[in-house]
Amino acid sequence: MARITGGQFKGLTLIVPKPIRATEAKVRQAVFNILGSFVEGARVLDAFAGSGALGVEALSRGAEFAAFIESDAEAVVAIRDNLARLERQLTRSAWRLVHGDAAWGMKQLAASEPPFDIILLDPPYHSPEGKKALNTVVECAILAPAGVVVLEHDQRTELPASFGTLRLDKRHRYGDTVLSLYQQGQP
Repeated sequence: MARITGGQFKGLTLIVPKPIRATEAKVRQAVFNILGSFVEGARVLDAFAGSGALGVEALSRGAEFAAFIESDAEAVVAIRDNLARLERQLTRSAWRLVHGDAAWGMKQLAASEPPFDIILLDPPYHSPEGKKALNTVVECAILAPAGVVVLEHDQRTELPASFGTLRLDKRHRYGDTVLSLYQQGQP
């Protein structure tokens, strides 16, 4: 079970399918405390979306649009159900759901959507998917020039200071979880 921690939908309980590890509430809250008012009016991408908690949290806190990418069919149904519960408060044009892996989904979105201000990556722990996703962000040019990528990962995951034009800006640690923030820099 995941509960929205702030904004318009604060307290809303989300459906989380069994195999999915939802981002802990304290880490989700930390992400949005770090991003602060940057979320308001932003275009947000929630890749490895799981239950959609990060994207819904962004919408709750004033994001203009959220796209969700998820490969697990059961999780896609949960995201759709979670968003359907908000249909009175959100227009259908406020979100988009892509069923596929993160790299494929980002390529699809890059071809049909304007760049995103915030990209939230919460790949499975102990997998190379986070690094692959950062490379895809660069390859697709899916991040707006002043945008930020937030990668949630295990503290033992080693990440370089840069991926193409993305440069590590900050790291925040919460127990075994680390949030690495990347922004556009010079190539």
